[in-house]
Amino acid sequence: MQKFYKIYTYGCQMNEHESEKLSAILSARGYIKTDCDEKCDVIVFNTCCIRENAEQHAFGNIGALKKLKEKNPSIIIAVGGCMTQQEGKSDVFKKSYPFVDIVFGTHNLESFGLLLDKKIESGKKVYEIEDEPSVFDVTPPLRKSYPNAWINIMQGCNNFCTYCIVPYVRGRERSRSIEDIYREVETAIESGYKEITLLGQNVNSYGNDLKTGENFAALIRKLNGIEGDYRLRFMSNHPKDLTEEVVKAIAENPHCCHLIHLPVQSGSDRILKLMNRRYTAQDYLEKVAMIKKYLPDCAISTDIMIGFPNETEEDFLETLDLVEKVGFSYAFTFVYSRRKGTVADKMEGQIDEAVKKDRIMRLVEKQNALTKAGSENCVGKTLRILVEDKDEKRGYMGRDEYGKMAYFPCKINCIGKFVDVSITKAEGISLIGEIV
Repeated sequence: MQKFYKIYTYGCQMNEHESEKLSAILSARGYIKTDCDEKCDVIVFNTCCIRENAEQHAFGNIGALKKLKEKNPSIIIAVGGCMTQQEGKSDVFKKSYPFVDIVFGTHNLESFGLLLDKKIESGKKVYEIEDEPSVFDVTPPLRKSYPNAWINIMQGCNNFCTYCIVPYVRGRERSRSIEDIYREVETAIESGYKEITLLGQNVNSYGNDLKTGENFAALIRKLNGIEGDYRLRFMSNHPKDLTEEVVKAIAENPHCCHLIHLPVQSGSDRILKLMNRRYTAQDYLEKVAMIKKYLPDCAISTDIMIGFPNETEEDFLETLDLVEKVGFSYAFTFVYSRRKGTVADKMEGQIDEAVKKDRIMRLVEKQNALTKAGSENCVGKTLRILVEDKDEKRGYMGRDEYGKMAYFPCKINCIGKFVDVSITKAEGISLIGEIV
């Protein structure tokens, strides 16, 4: 008898990658993926808690399954990820979501199969939230992101930015061995994947916990030994830890994309200090200049937070000024969200929602103008595009190494191939073109 599963994933690329591992675990036990809740034998929620809206979205979707559980008591509902790892959250599920069968934390992902077996054999609810991981990256993922492959190089964070819950739910920094990463990257490329993204909460800290002395620059140089036609990306970077050695290693590796995601969060030194980011706006600008020294064509993308406690209009204007000075290719902008258990949650000077909304709209307007100008600058040029998917209305779609998205027609299936596209038109942040 066939068994089916579905995974709901919230949050970052690391969560997406970990859902690939959950898929592999379920597939190994004979389950088949489906998009239909009613058809499922197992439904898993891989949650995020970095912002309140992601958490509330997950709670809403979990609650919506209560009726399905009443109709089909045999269905197993499991909830894991960052949200469950927060202090006291497992009690929330015990009291308010009694129809949830398995609750597991970020450190229990690798043992999810055993937790599922335990539930099936005993018929009892299973709650497993470990403080520290027992194993790390032993399950090969069942990848679903072709031609892109996400590869985890480390877990955890030691930075303790005052707004961030990640160190509390992911634990301290732990790096995989350089040999394990090399083998996984090599296998992905041999399997036909064309773009490899190395993942970590702070990839620049890779190797700090290893006794071998290897660091992120050494990893990039090591991966340069893998032959093939592919791209190499990585995220996220912390500005305080991005070194000249790392940028040199990027410049030496022809597979590395010349797009660096460097989250700045704010352009105000006062706010950066309150955030415990441990750099100033000038420090950030010097890192950008250092990148441009070795990679003159490098595009810079970033994260910017608006409405952090005590942020004044002057602080916000300093952020706008930094955005103008750097000329970001892209910026992921978001409003500060209070997270229980963080230092910022207890700060005085929380910002009014109307003020946050006004500022985020002004920031988005400025960044959109910069991104649009960058797109218009591509008209008349030929870009090398990795084809990722097909849109029914706009044709095939893919990105260049700088992250620019292009749409174009093609008579054959070209997903997973590199193609040269002549750009004929810019539509906002998107590009329209034709295969050369």
